[in-house]
Amino acid sequence: MEIKNTAIVGAGALGVMFGSHIARTLGRDRVVFVADEERIARYRAEGIYCNGEREDFRYAVCGDSSEQADLVIFATKYMALSQAIEEIRAQVHPNTVFISLINGIVSEEEIGRAYGADRVIGCIAQEMDSVKRGNQFFYNSMGVLVIGNFGGIRDEKLAALESFLDEAGICYRESQNIEYDMWNKLMFNTGINQISAVFDLTYGGVAADEKASGTMAAAMEEARAVASSRGIILGEEEIPRWMEVLRRLTPDSMPSMRQDTLAGRPTEVELFAGTLRRIGRENGVPTPVNDWLYEQIRAIEERNRRRV
Repeated sequence: MEIKNTAIVGAGALGVMFGSHIARTLGRDRVVFVADEERIARYRAEGIYCNGEREDFRYAVCGDSSEQADLVIFATKYMALSQAIEEIRAQVHPNTVFISLINGIVSEEEIGRAYGADRVIGCIAQEMDSVKRGNQFFYNSMGVLVIGNFGGIRDEKLAALESFLDEAGICYRESQNIEYDMWNKLMFNTGINQISAVFDLTYGGVAADEKASGTMAAAMEEARAVASSRGIILGEEEIPRWMEVLRRLTPDSMPSMRQDTLAGRPTEVELFAGTLRRIGRENGVPTPVNDWLYEQIRAIEERNRRRV
């Protein structure tokens, strides 16, 4: 099994960053962005710029089966996932494998229900600092992809993905327990994304603000408790380790949720506090900090809607 052709759904901060890198290292014929005709026309008219350079991406219209892909990368917001799953169908062949760059722990399940769980490789995108401003995209660090099959098995599709990432020069780490790592990353996102949005702070601002960083740690502790109710035991050392990661991030940069609130876009709060509240209720785990964060973020979204 070999991965040659890649399709990306979602021309956001991560999709453009990885699409640009693949096109420049392997050639533009190796990657295509899939979208509807209206969005493709807008991309071509306005241009997409990555670190100041206009990208010459190839595009495929939904339903165009001439552009089938060995690897499909979902890089949309979670709210657009259901639509993206349908949009990509014509690009899927019997051996296509899938990864998701979407935050949280649920997108892989939805992709698996549509195309088969055995074709989905668990993936976490972390430590990148990509930012979207209109049609301009910027990043300093591409971070690392944490990948692994659910259940910890190695097979030809995981080997093929690793070979492709090696060829493209994309940094990755193979997880021995992708379920643990996905919950661990959800714990961090539950803290930094939501706190940055609610307190209106950059990475550096959260790290320096005692109230914000304390609330972040409390939100993460709730995530650790909810994970435990699902049989995922996150170590006590994980929260201090993530706080150290926060201090190493570019101080003036910000996570995706604060980018969304500043731009007046809907957020992925359902992936963070929403997921923890739901599972917490199912298993009798209280989540008062995440309840408060959820209410605050929904209020920010409502204020943004009223401004529009």
